Formats: sequence, structure tokens, C-alpha cells
Amino acid sequence: MDVFHVRDQEGNKVYSKKAINYIEQAICTRDSPRFTVTRSNELASRPDVAAHYTGIEMIGHNRPGIFSEISAVLAEQGCNVMEAHAWSHKDSLACVAFVSDESTSSPINDPNRLASIQDHLGTVLGPDTMDEDGRSARAHMLGADGLTSHPDRRLHQLMFSSKDFDGHPGKACTAFPMLSLDGYKKGRRTVVSVDRCNEKGYSVVNVECVDRPKLMFDTVCTLTDMQFNVFHASVSSRGPFACQEYYIRHRDGHILDTADERCLVVKGVKAAVERRTCEGVKLELCTENNAGLLSYITRVLRENGLTVRQADIAMEGNKMKNTFYVQGISDNKIDMDVVESVRRELDPLPFQVKDDALLSPGQLEGEPAAERNVFCILGLLRSKIESLSWFHLLRVSK
Repeated sequence: MDVFHVRDQEGNKVYSKKAINYIEQAICTRDSPRFTVTRSNELASRPDVAAHYTGIEMIGHNRPGIFSEISAVLAEQGCNVMEAHAWSHKDSLACVAFVSDESTSSPINDPNRLASIQDHLGTVLGPDTMDEDGRSARAHMLGADGLTSHPDRRLHQLMFSSKDFDGHPGKACTAFPMLSLDGYKKGRRTVVSVDRCNEKGYSVVNVECVDRPKLMFDTVCTLTDMQFNVFHASVSSRGPFACQEYYIRHRDGHILDTADERCLVVKGVKAAVERRTCEGVKLELCTENNAGLLSYITRVLRENGLTVRQADIAMEGNKMKNTFYVQGISDNKIDMDVVESVRRELDPLPFQVKDDALLSPGQLEGEPAAERNVFCILGLLRSKIESLSWFHLLRVSK
């Protein structure tokens, strides 16, 4: 039995029957009549963009201004961006976009035009030849079936395929600390370790990091992409921190026997946690959807010395909501006078600056050390006790 205790983004209980029905339909199968939900979050309805527009997947070599260049290419090719999601992590970029023909507002089906769009995007994304780490850049036009998974799910797959975790099994790997509070004190957000449970034949992945929405989703997606099955898990949070523990085996049944395998899992899970984390300033614009608008906004940001590190563009009702996390091109720092200059240049567009919900390393350092110690130690003890109790029950039942 899997039990989830959930709240909405404001930390409150939720009572929406619409959301409960949605979750049941999404998760419950014909063979699983016992799945029930008692409370959930309200889910916003949105059109099935994958079925009505042309989908494009992109992976490339991250650099300042690249999202602005991608937006400019799409505008020059007569594409109106209806929805787009982009992540950047280290030197990798992944983007999923849905576009329509600027003049007809319909999907783009002409093979020659699609080939031209793909070719121009490929020039911006970088060479499609393998680099020394086996990575390449590419743009891929989706077929009539569109995107077969949730955009966030697909972004994880694209990032993993581009080896954004910055390493492969052949490279040396550092030791795996179980719980390193020093990592938090130095502003290091994520500590991942791999242990063994020889008695039951599992590898145990422990993750200590700052808590945030979709943390468990991101971790499990990457474990799945790395061909692991999760048999048991314990996830808990207190204040700004979260502890995750997963008992896993590879799909072929083996556990992590070698240092290279453990190294790859550590790097992959750490990247999964950090991909969605951005310390940049969050900018929001909600306006009418006009062709070329995204290209214009990102060009203004680039010309003012800002680069987009993460982006989410989607219809919200009859408006287009544009959310960007931006940083300075030169030193990742942002002068708020520059942001005010951008606001004036984008006027009269409704431009808002919002604080990121994630804590910065400086805020983490401000947390009392005693509270951090108590949380991590109690979390570890609780998960270990639960594990021992579970194994004891198994023996008794046998």
C-alpha cells in the first residue's frame, strides 16, 4: 500500500472533488479498484496542446542568451509559440515547445517547412556531432501523436540523455557521505548516497536536500529513466529540508555492485534534484498571445544583460502566462535597477517580479544548526527503524 499525505502549494488541505476525480482517473487502473483519494489539490484545466499544435523537442549546449535565440528562430520561421517549457542545468539545455502557423493558427504539416525549422534550430543549439562526453545537440519535430508524456517528465528524459549530470561511469567519483551537514553549511543543497541492504538484496538511495514542490516526482522520474524499480520508499520533510530513501533494484534484478554504478546514480539523482532549482529572479508576464511576443520579451532580457535559466509559457484561461527565471549573463548576479529598466522597456505589458519559493544558500546558513542536526538525525533514525520493522514483519509472516 502506498500512502501520500499531500497539501496544496499554500500548505493547506484541499477539498476539490474535481481534483480527486482527476487523480483517480489518472492513476487508478481497471485492475486497481482499491485506489482512493480523500483530499487533493485543485488542478487547472488546459487544452490538449499536443493534439492541436506542432511539437518540438530540443537539447543543446547551454550558453547565455540561447533561449532568446531559439525564440527568435521560431518567430523568423513564422511559428507562434503556444506553450513552451525549458530547463538549463550546467552546460545542458532542454526545451519542449508547441507551435502553430502564425498566419493560420493551425499545426505546421508541410515537410519542407518542418525540415527548415529543424535545420535553423539545429544551428542555434550547436553541433549535432558528439563531444568528448558523448553529448550532441539536436531539434526533433514530434509526429502526429505529439508528446507522449508530461512536459516535465520529458524534460527529465532529455536532460538525462544529454548527460547533464556532468559525468559518466568511466570517470572518477568522490566518496558518498551518508549525511553531510557540512554540505548545507557550505551552501551545497543536495547530498546523495548509495548504501546496500544485503539481507533483502536492495540498493538504498538516500537524498538530503532543501524541500520544494515536485521533489519526489523529479527523483523517481530519474530513477526510472536509469532503469531502476523502486520497491520501498520513505519520504519526509520538516521546515525547509527533506529526506528521501529509496530501496531499488535494476530492472534485470541486480543491485549496484560497482563504484561506477553507484557514482552514476549519485550524479543522476543529484542532477534530477537540481534541474528545477534556480536561484535567479522570477519574472511573470500574463498577456494576450501575440505572434513574436516571446521573441520580443527574451530579446529585451538579453539586451539588458539577463539570460533565461528556466522558462514556462502556457495558456491560462484566455491569457498567455510567461514565467522566466533569469540571471545575469556575466556573473549570475542581478542588479535590480536592470530589472526596473526591463520593466520600463516592456511597458505596458503587465510585468511582475516574484520571490522564488526556494531558499538560497545564505538562508540555509541562517537556519539554527541544532534544528538542522535534529531534523537530519531523526529523519535517518526514523527511516532505519521503519525499515527494520518492515523486515521484522516479513520474517514473522513467513
